[in-house]
Amino acid sequence: MAKFKRYDYSQKVLIPVCLEQQLVPDSLEFAIHTLVETRMDMSVFDSNYQNDETGRSAYNPKILLKVVLFSYSRGLFTSRKIERACCENVTFMALSGNQRPDHSTIAAFVSSMKDQILALFCDILLVCEQENLLGGSFFALDGLKLPSNASMQWSGKLSELSKKKQKLENKVKQLLEQQITADQDDNMELADGSKRARQIDKLKKQAERIDKWLKENDAKIGAQGKELQSNVTDNDSAKMKSSHGTIQGYNGQALVDKKRQVVIHAEAFGSGQDNTHLSPMIDGAKDNLKKIGQSEDYFEDKILTADSNYHSQSNLKKCRQEKLDAYIPDLKFRTRDPRFATRPQYRPKKGDKFILKDFKYDQRKDCYICPHGKILRRSDGEKGRQ
Repeated sequence: MAKFKRYDYSQKVLIPVCLEQQLVPDSLEFAIHTLVETRMDMSVFDSNYQNDETGRSAYNPKILLKVVLFSYSRGLFTSRKIERACCENVTFMALSGNQRPDHSTIAAFVSSMKDQILALFCDILLVCEQENLLGGSFFALDGLKLPSNASMQWSGKLSELSKKKQKLENKVKQLLEQQITADQDDNMELADGSKRARQIDKLKKQAERIDKWLKENDAKIGAQGKELQSNVTDNDSAKMKSSHGTIQGYNGQALVDKKRQVVIHAEAFGSGQDNTHLSPMIDGAKDNLKKIGQSEDYFEDKILTADSNYHSQSNLKKCRQEKLDAYIPDLKFRTRDPRFATRPQYRPKKGDKFILKDFKYDQRKDCYICPHGKILRRSDGEKGRQ
């Protein structure tokens, strides 16, 4: 008969664990722990707490900041997932000192720290400068689209939102008439009436929400002087195209130093077009660098690269003012670059005018080839006479 090792789930096990030893040097969690504990000024959070005389002790903002930063680096963005990680993941336990803040505490901390982010960011930037991680000679600017916590269904111009409110009110009126008819019918089921009442209440609140928003907000006007779509939930966000389709969100921008890929400034804009974002990004980076002791002319004679979406007269003017050696291709540079000549999407379209250099001469065949890759043939009757 087979013989197996005995096991017992009720057996008690004592495992000595040193939390600090779980933070291995040269790891990201060790860097976050060291920076927050020794290099960042956490007194910026003191004004958020009023429990020095009464109230229970609060979680130290150092603990919460470590957990939040590390969770974001690991792709955990929801407060409930972060709470669970603090209970199950050894690294999170080590960073939190084996404390287990719940999701409401984490969410409240994140939402309340927007005024402290810039100060903390500059603290980290100063550390990077002291550790010689900033090259200060070559910079790159790029962005990506980030969804906001707002629905596109609540977007529109003021006239469109007014129509939406009117439709909701009309729907409420229609349901109320149905409710009156149902009340007069003794055979109508109570469950159906209860469901209709909840629907009426929901539509009323939606209509009141739009009405209140319209009274408190004006139309959003774009750079061209035309009205843009507003959003009742998050009016700073906007509709924009992304790799995942059209979203209601923000255009996140980052200006990066080439040497160690350190971000020197980051900002989110409520505009999907990049052709107006270079100037505020440069000004924001100058403010950050000024706080760590850099001069006003930090970007003078430095190199900046950006893609063709940033090509505009306002952005080029800003580069000239800052004396930046900027490399920003225009929107049609691919149509002139021979490396893209074989790609159909970059060939001249029908109806465009061609010039002599657009046609290539094939010496072997003694003929010319048009920009669309076809051989040009003579049609003047000379061939018929040969």
